[in-house]
Amino acid sequence: MTKDLAGQRELEKLEEIDPVIHSPTRLKVMTYLYLVENIDFVYLKRVTDLSWGNLSKHLTKLEEAGYVVMEKTFENKKPKTLIWLSDQGRQAFQQYKDNLQQIFEGLPD
Repeated sequence: MTKDLAGQRELEKLEEIDPVIHSPTRLKVMTYLYLVENIDFVYLKRVTDLSWGNLSKHLTKLEEAGYVVMEKTFENKKPKTLIWLSDQGRQAFQQYKDNLQQIFEGLPD
């Protein structure tokens, strides 16, 4: 098999990449969430260096996809939003990661 054909097969696997996660900003958010049990909105905003509105918009998209859960609580009478990956979100991220690994490992040098 030629390198061109082998590479073509791997490029076809790109169609399996989840477009909700593949956005660079949402990928950054999902990666942080994948590494922790849960995270506070303010802390996530700080580590991602996103604006309030931008982070909120991307979290809403991830929540609509069923990938994240957001819970609003109060701590010392101050509002606090905790965010974590749902089981579906954790599975989707793992699948995304596996798909990318297969694509890159299958490409010729």
